[in-house]
Amino acid sequence: MIPSLREKCGVFGVFAPGEDVARLTFFGLHTLQHRGQESAGIATSDGDHLYVYAEMGLVAQVFHERRLAGLPGRAAIGHTRYSTTGSSVRVNAQPFVVEGKDGPLAIAHNGNVVNAQLLREDLEARGIAFTTSTDTEVLAQILVAGPGETFDDRIATMMRRASGAYCLTLLTRDAVYAVRDPLGIRPLCIGRLNGHGYVFASETCALDHLGAEFIRDVEPGEVVRLDAEGLSSSFPLAPDGAPREQLCLFEYIYFSRPDSYLGGQRLHPVRMRMGARLQREHPVDADIVIGVPDSATAAAIGYAQEAGIPYAEGLVKNRYVGRTFIQPDQRLREQGVLLKFNPLREVLEGQRVVVVDDSIVRGTTTPRIVAMLRRAGAREVHVRITSPPITHPCFYGVDMATRGELIGAHKSVDEIREHSDADTLGYLSLEGTILATQAGPDRHCTACFSGRYPSDVPLELDKLVLEADATRDRHAVPAAPRRVPVRV
Repeated sequence: MIPSLREKCGVFGVFAPGEDVARLTFFGLHTLQHRGQESAGIATSDGDHLYVYAEMGLVAQVFHERRLAGLPGRAAIGHTRYSTTGSSVRVNAQPFVVEGKDGPLAIAHNGNVVNAQLLREDLEARGIAFTTSTDTEVLAQILVAGPGETFDDRIATMMRRASGAYCLTLLTRDAVYAVRDPLGIRPLCIGRLNGHGYVFASETCALDHLGAEFIRDVEPGEVVRLDAEGLSSSFPLAPDGAPREQLCLFEYIYFSRPDSYLGGQRLHPVRMRMGARLQREHPVDADIVIGVPDSATAAAIGYAQEAGIPYAEGLVKNRYVGRTFIQPDQRLREQGVLLKFNPLREVLEGQRVVVVDDSIVRGTTTPRIVAMLRRAGAREVHVRITSPPITHPCFYGVDMATRGELIGAHKSVDEIREHSDADTLGYLSLEGTILATQAGPDRHCTACFSGRYPSDVPLELDKLVLEADATRDRHAVPAAPRRVPVRV
């Protein structure tokens, strides 16, 4: 209804004997809910068996006390999903379990493997059958059926063959693994829990909510194992020199929560610096500065402070839009952005307003916001964006758009301003965005802004590429959910 950037997933893992690991995973996933709102799942191990439950819906909709009680063990992984490869249906919900020569393996994945179709075709030619339409199952089958005498050997094989972005948490009977792709495109961190357990999470905010101590990030190309002996680490690809990290720049701008740390920095002040740089690059005479909640709030504060213009709350967000499977009817759909935001006329009327947002993707939301502010009485509307124009699609786990759908790919900034009916429009430069992160040059994936991809990518990538038309009916959402965890 309101097209926006959507990140793929949040992943979690924990090894903590004596703790209620299913409950810990539930709260970890709840903290990572912003990274995916289509399905959620937890897998646990008691040392003998794996147990798994995954279903469509938010974490709090999928799990309750009885379901958590059916997930015993000392180790667990969890997943919350937004689909970028494969449909948003139950059969694609993660974690899922595959059986291999070393026993069962549960897998949860954040990212996008751009050569998954070729890898799957090779596996199918060897007689391996697939039950989902995700790139995650492709990785799982390499891990259990690929060449290599040991599981560690097959992890190395998977890392050599898979191209793109992947942060994995893996669960065997006796260990939890974290695997990060050699470019480190998506974040993954390690925490210490109560002095005797360890946690993996997509973002550090999940550690904070569990009272876990942040230790460090999983390095690009690293495999970390948690088991009864503690934590161990390896780099199967044996890179020459330091890994060439290419962390997604949009993690700083939008995806990660403002209370998370990336590269040793809290994101809230990073986004404030982006707002301040945006003001220096695109100043304007105005009466108030507002942000499009919630992702642009910190940047709007930074813009206002740098400009010496009052910051105000001009838009109130309905935080439950998009968190239901009930679709609006046509009349409500036509209300568009009003279902998500409500303007405060008392704040906006008669004012020259700077409205700060994090991005413009297809160019459908910004004109609605501008029109809404004008209807609420704003005298002038000046749009400021805390990222450069998006000119290329993402192939690394962001459901963005095709290049033809990206307004920044075929319209100039002034044409986008005219399309949006804004009085002025200013984007933060790529240089300014990178400087605001203080992470140093050449440390980010900037492909969606620059067209420079850190690995080979297809010209276009269909999220349903692994899902043949003949099999889509069997992937439909069933009338009733599974009622008990599956024990393997």
